Amino acid sequence: MSALTIYSDTDTSQPQWHSVDAEEIRRQLATKGVRFERWQADRDLGAAPDSDTVLAAYQHAIDRLVAEKGYQSWDVISMRADNPQKETLRSKFLAEHTHGEDEVRFFVEGAGLFCLHLDGEVYQILCEKNDLISVPAGTAHWFDMGSEPHFTAIRIFDNQEGWVARFTGDNIADAYPRLP
Repeated sequence: MSALTIYSDTDTSQPQWHSVDAEEIRRQLATKGVRFERWQADRDLGAAPDSDTVLAAYQHAIDRLVAEKGYQSWDVISMRADNPQKETLRSKFLAEHTHGEDEVRFFVEGAGLFCLHLDGEVYQILCEKNDLISVPAGTAHWFDMGSEPHFTAIRIFDNQEGWVARFTGDNIADAYPRLP
């Protein structure tokens, strides 16, 4: 179940706000310029869909977003617990960083935890199947795929070469809950 938990960026002991209601999550994130919405496939994906099948099932939603925001490309990424580089890949994005373009992810299956550092608060968004999140360019954040990752996501880009992590050097991410 999708969830949003908001903490102070100086006190991790008690959340300030929490909800599992998708509309409440959307409203709360919209006040910070973060897009959160739910998408539905236009067909059954089957048990183990390939990238082309995934993209075809969501092309209607991708096209709408591209028309609105002008994104240039998209792809599909999958991560599983049996990936021999899972620990390296997980640790790479657990440190607070920014990007020069929006970070747009749609979860086809599985889950991931986006943590945004905004205006003295930390917003932890548990994204699951059917969740789209768009983190605006320049937003300090980190991402946790968990110790046993399992997700497939569509990534949408302005420019794939521009999607480079710029680490802030702040170790704030170490103080907040992670996925198991």
